[in-house]
Amino acid sequence: MYGKLRRRYARHGGSARLNLHMPVLLIGANLVLLAVLLLDQPVSASVLHSGSMLRQIGAVVTDVGKSDWLIFAGVLLLFEALSVSRLTRSVSARCQALHVGQLAAYLLATVIVSGLVANLAKRLIGRVRPLYQDEAGIFGFSPLHGGFQFESFPSGHSTTVGAVLMAIALIAPRYRALCLVMAIWLGISRVVVAAHYPSDVIAGLTLGAWSSILLAVLFARHGILFRDQGTALPVLRRTFPLALPKPAVTGAEPAVLPDHREDGGALSAAA
Repeated sequence: MYGKLRRRYARHGGSARLNLHMPVLLIGANLVLLAVLLLDQPVSASVLHSGSMLRQIGAVVTDVGKSDWLIFAGVLLLFEALSVSRLTRSVSARCQALHVGQLAAYLLATVIVSGLVANLAKRLIGRVRPLYQDEAGIFGFSPLHGGFQFESFPSGHSTTVGAVLMAIALIAPRYRALCLVMAIWLGISRVVVAAHYPSDVIAGLTLGAWSSILLAVLFARHGILFRDQGTALPVLRRTFPLALPKPAVTGAEPAVLPDHREDGGALSAAA
């Protein structure tokens, strides 16, 4: 297995580049710093004194960022694809199943890798959550505390959201604007429920998106799922149905006959 991956890397690794490796981190780091200086204090104070209805709405929306159901769905899809690839006799169906399996493996990797990094970082940093801030305010830190109240930075939910939506944006580029809007609103839901500061959410979204790009480049370097075209982002090697390709024209639909012909041919055919 390792030798096969090395051979694939030798064939495909020369062209793939980490074009967005540093820019994503640099932009994200500056946005986090600006949020700490300008947004964290007033936004957290406003949220803590806001009405309960807003928090209830945020509590419903924010559960989308939980990683457990995403991991379960990814594992289920991966095993289903592998089973179909082994049982089917059709070459085209086997290739399609392997393609779906690669896609499921990529989505699983984005959620797991980004989640592990986020959970390790939040325990090492130990930033207090808005709900538990005392006189220290937004700058309350207790590294390696190990408790829920000191696991605010970065946001784990936002990391998962950033990873999944960036992965979808790479798989189906036409939905990138929608993915961006969803990432913003799902991230805001973590602020609304007073679980995180705005800077925590920005850091989580950046970490998740960067992880998806990094893994896509790694896959492209081994010729799996993605390929590099010399652009900033890798692209799929094959079109996936989520991208909604244009339907092929088939001969199933009959051509529309003209209502009349000048030479009377239509009337003769009808007779």
